[in-house]
Order: sequence, then C-alpha cells, then structure tokens
Amino acid sequence: MQIEMIIISLIIFFVLSYNGQLSLNELINDNFHLFRKLKEDDWDFYVRARYGDTMNADNLFIKRVRNGLIAIVVTIFIFISELNALKVLVAFGVGYFIFKMDYMNIKSYYKKHIFYIDSMLPHYLKGIEILIQHYTVPVAIGKSILDAPDIFKDGLQEMINEINSGDDSINPYMNFAKKYPVRDSMRMMRLLYRLSLGSQDRKQEQMLMFSRTISNLQQKARETKYKNRLDKMEGKTMNMLMSTGFGVMILLVLAVLQMMDL
Repeated sequence: MQIEMIIISLIIFFVLSYNGQLSLNELINDNFHLFRKLKEDDWDFYVRARYGDTMNADNLFIKRVRNGLIAIVVTIFIFISELNALKVLVAFGVGYFIFKMDYMNIKSYYKKHIFYIDSMLPHYLKGIEILIQHYTVPVAIGKSILDAPDIFKDGLQEMINEINSGDDSINPYMNFAKKYPVRDSMRMMRLLYRLSLGSQDRKQEQMLMFSRTISNLQQKARETKYKNRLDKMEGKTMNMLMSTGFGVMILLVLAVLQMMDL
C-alpha cells in the first residue's frame, strides 16, 4: 500500500508540474530573496572559474535550489504513510545534501585547477604592460578586455565602468579583487592602482617595479605548482613502497606458516 501511495503521489506531483499548475521555478523566483541567503559567498567565483561566461551563476543556483526541493518532496512521499518530525527532518537533510552537491563538485574542480586559475591574473597583467606604457591604466585595461581570460572579462568591464563613472579611488580595483579572490589579487590590484596614480615623468620607473613584481608573482606561482606536483609524486611513491612492503611482509608470513605446517 505504501508503494502505491508513493507512486500515485509522485505521478500527481509531476503531472501538476508538467501542466504548470505547480511550478517550482515560479516558487523559487518569487522567493529568491529568501533562497539567496543559502548562496555561498564564493559560488559566483567558482562558476566563473569553471565555466567562464558560458553559464549564469544565478541560473545554476536556482537549479540547485529546485533539485533540493524536489529531493525533499520525494523523500517526504517515501515516508508519507509513517510521517513524523524525525522523518521530515531527514527529508530536509536529504534536500540540503542534494543542494550542496553541485557546490562541492564545482569547488573540487577549482581545487584541482587552482594553480592554473591563480596564475591567470598575473599572466594577464604581464600581458598588458605594453598597453600601459602607451595609455593610462583604465584605457589600457579597457583595450585589453577582449583578449583577457573569460573568467575576468565581466569584472574588468565593471571596474572600467566604475572608473569611467568618476570613481578615481582604489575601490574599483578592490571590488575586482574581492570578486576574484585568487592568490595575491589584492596585492596586484593595489599595484595597478598605484601605477594609475603615477606621473608621466616617473612612469618608466613605476613600470619597471610593476613588471618586476608581477614576474615575481608568476615565478612564485610556478614554484608552488612544481612543489605541490613533487609532493604529490612523493606521496604516490611512498604509498607504492608501503604497499610493496606490506605485500612482501604478507608473503613472508605465509611462507613461514607453510614451513611450520611442513
């Protein structure tokens, strides 16, 4: 009887959803300001790091919320004949786990590619050195947006828009650094801001300092990458040696036991 009730309930739920009489998307959109409180601070950054401009972070977040709500409803339907407070709590726990799965997966992608993503910003800044020598910093950034890594394009455009609107403080640069919390982003944006304030007679000296600092950051990123790769290889080697030693030990024990039986 319980299985029949679950099947009927699921059929009714999906029929109402298909006919538009029950719309989870409408429910989520109408209460998005509430669901937004569940949104992780670094969700937008991870989405940009994973997909660039091809995916909308809010749309993916809505999909996560919808999947979580569906999981809650399905779990409640499973327990519907013996529903109690504990099982309702379990249903919400299942829904929250489904909701969090996409975040954990996309965060895992970032951790696997962290060195490549972290190296993008110093590489980009190194690439606009020539433009900065001939133009002001905002103009150079504006001209470089088309060739910038996809992950940074929206943030660069927002920074330029803030500067063009009359904000000549460090805020546009810091807003960019907060939006893209890669390694040393705050430091690099402060360097870029100081360079934008420099007078023409000191520009060459400041450019040399800027170039040297960015090169050092690139070298630091490469060294960290190679160190972690070496640590990973050493870890694999140690695991292999331990497995080999454990296998040899087992063979020796079996050999001793066999000799004792003889």
